[in-house]
Amino acid sequence: MDIITRLEKVPVTKFHYYLLIITGLGWMFDAMDTGIIAFVLPTLAKAWGLTTAQMGFIGSIGLVGMALGAVLSGSIADRFGRKNVFAVTLVIYSIATGLCGLAWSFESLLLFRFLVGFGLGGQLPVAVTLVSEYAPPSARGRFIVLLESFWGVGWLVAALIAYLIIPNYGWNSAFFIGALPALYVFKIWKSVPESVPYLLEKGRVQEAHDIVSHLEKSAGIKPNPTMIAPKASLKKSAVFADLWTPHFIKRTIMLWLLWFGIVYSYYGIFTWLPSLMVGQGYTVLKTFEYVLIMTLAQLPGYFAAAYLVDRIGRKATLSGFLGACAVCAYFFGQGGNETTVLLWGSFMSFFNLGAWGVVYTYTPELYPTKVRAYASGWAAAVGRIGGILAPTVVGYMIAGDNGFNKVFTMFTVVMLGVAAVVWFLGEETKGRTLKEISG
Repeated sequence: MDIITRLEKVPVTKFHYYLLIITGLGWMFDAMDTGIIAFVLPTLAKAWGLTTAQMGFIGSIGLVGMALGAVLSGSIADRFGRKNVFAVTLVIYSIATGLCGLAWSFESLLLFRFLVGFGLGGQLPVAVTLVSEYAPPSARGRFIVLLESFWGVGWLVAALIAYLIIPNYGWNSAFFIGALPALYVFKIWKSVPESVPYLLEKGRVQEAHDIVSHLEKSAGIKPNPTMIAPKASLKKSAVFADLWTPHFIKRTIMLWLLWFGIVYSYYGIFTWLPSLMVGQGYTVLKTFEYVLIMTLAQLPGYFAAAYLVDRIGRKATLSGFLGACAVCAYFFGQGGNETTVLLWGSFMSFFNLGAWGVVYTYTPELYPTKVRAYASGWAAAVGRIGGILAPTVVGYMIAGDNGFNKVFTMFTVVMLGVAAVVWFLGEETKGRTLKEISG
């Protein structure tokens, strides 16, 4: 029995939950630093006299950095390890967030937000690859969705910072708080193990064997004394052409369209949401309160997706959540009284972030070890192109007549299209081992 098969036969133990929490906290800090800019923008726009186009550029520039970070980190992680890249990127985006609090002009803020995005984009695909390579096949979907649920916690923290800190201490203070996660790197170095498939790819069979033996022992399984590496190990590094071989081309096309559409919708909606609501006549403080409630709705969305993803499958859960989010976005865009806006906004948040959890489950399952982080990085990078476009597009659309309604009608169409792509082009991976999926 080879080491990967042994790893996948280990049932869920305390180790898996510990890894989920340690990695998830890094994910939470990711989301916190991403979300802070959305809440800072309404105050910053007033203080600096920014136009809606300039606000859109601030939202977009971080996505430019995320695209570049996602591509480079995937390749680097396949060469130097998931753990190393996870730690380094956390330090990059935390320090850059703190520098945003020192920004003295529109241009300097753009530079610092680019660096924030670079670090954020580098960490996300690496973190999900690391967790997916340790989680047992029967629980992988649930674990990745739960990992993604820390994103909702991070946005909740950002909303609380906005609600409690910004009105009293100014927008700079929010960015300074966002620098604190850099200290978490010491915990990562100490507590996060390197990926077993990565170690085998690098010929570090003894290290991989020791990790799996420890997991077997902790699960009450007698450690297997053999150190057999899978035949697929020790291959050359991934290249772009690998994503377009006959075996992977359909998966790559589907994932790229999925990532483009969901990132376009997410960053277009949630980066602008506080500013859009201020534009509809709500006060800044009331807007922060409403967005805080909508953010709370993300958490049950994740838990619902975590329950469904290993029961009805990736395709049905993902398509269903995207379609439901499209409907909610349409009715949210119609406006109405405060109760109606809050209701549809909360449901929109519930379904959108639940879908995100499934996206991060689904993506690494479609590629083999030697290209998994690389391919996941490319899919995320293509998604960031959508994220780059969306805040700027919304900035121009919202300035026109009936802009609020038009913006959310656009997002309705995009999400319905993505749901159809997943349903017709996607393949089901529920319950299959990584070796079976990558074929």
